Amino acid sequence: VQLQASGGGLVQPGGSLTLSCAAGGSIWGINTMSWYRQAPEKQREWVATAINNGVTTYLASVKGRFTLSRDNAKNMSSLQMDSLKPEDTAVYYCHARIADYSQRWRDYWGQGTLVTVSS
Repeated sequence: VQLQASGGGLVQPGGSLTLSCAAGGSIWGINTMSWYRQAPEKQREWVATAINNGVTTYLASVKGRFTLSRDNAKNMSSLQMDSLKPEDTAVYYCHARIADYSQRWRDYWGQGTLVTVSS
């Protein structure tokens, strides 16, 4: 099982960007799909989680600006980021709680994708 993140880049303040995360491999089920971020010289922080029951939760500072969606048929999640601010600059990591065909749940991380918000 592996996660592949994509979609980072440079965007001006107030702009938008969409990050995607695709899970591949021998997947039996996916419980949560999340995004985390790590700004320079800061600890990694949780950004948003989409549970397989349809509930989505957000970090307070991104609520109303970021939208996390998941496509269960494709084992993918997308983080739509609007009204971006310089303080959103970070390396973004996707995460998922996945069971493979042995039905054992494990945490998986994608590689980071850099988002830079700057004029």
